[in-house]
Amino acid sequence: MDLQGATVLLTGASSGIGAATARALAKRGAVLGLVARRKDRLEQVLADCRGDSPDSRIWVTDLSDLAAAEALVHEVVRHFDGLDVLLNNAGAPKRRHVRDLTPAEVEDVMRLNFFSPMRMMLAVLPSMIERGRGMVVNVGSMAGRIGVPTEAAYSASKFALGGWSEGCALDLTGTGVEIRLISPGAFETEIWDQPGSDDAFYDGPKAPPQECADVIVAAIEGPSFEAYAPAGYRDIVVDKTRDFDEFMGMVLAHGRSGAAT
Repeated sequence: MDLQGATVLLTGASSGIGAATARALAKRGAVLGLVARRKDRLEQVLADCRGDSPDSRIWVTDLSDLAAAEALVHEVVRHFDGLDVLLNNAGAPKRRHVRDLTPAEVEDVMRLNFFSPMRMMLAVLPSMIERGRGMVVNVGSMAGRIGVPTEAAYSASKFALGGWSEGCALDLTGTGVEIRLISPGAFETEIWDQPGSDDAFYDGPKAPPQECADVIVAAIEGPSFEAYAPAGYRDIVVDKTRDFDEFMGMVLAHGRSGAAT
């Protein structure tokens, strides 16, 4: 997709990967609809983007409210007279041992991390199919390709998003609507510093969000369904598929030794 002049609805745009991606897309000439809950943070990101993309604007929305998420899509489509890219980046972590999880907590994570992007995609899909073009970009996680200790709920939501993305990509072949799945690893964002969470299993180096933003932009402009960030993380998933039992043993051994995965 040519991003010059393309309209992009970007969720989770107030910080981290979302904010970095907003700035990168603006520099490519995209017109942005930026979405998050924190108006003050959104306005800061918008100010950064408007030098390159003066027609961009913000929508303050809690996307865990599924009816509000759907209504937002319809409003943005009307405002821009169509939408070229829906970029589902908003999400929430959940680090808690499975013995301590409640059903309500798991459902809350699934609502924001899977049901919201799923509903938003279904809301925009008819107009994209009618126009014969469009793209939905779902930001998953490495935790959506490999299970992570103390993150069963989060992994479940991201595995669901990955499976949904794969199935939809196959269904939409030939319609002009494309799907992209981004699988980020460890980046320096607010996801690591959340009250009420267990300590993260991973305690290694973290890349700056701009590196993931660059991968997302390249994925939109490129032909491939899935992109890993950093790219070398793909090898971890490949290793898992070769011998799952060995992989699980390695993960547990790293956890006991306190080493990073």
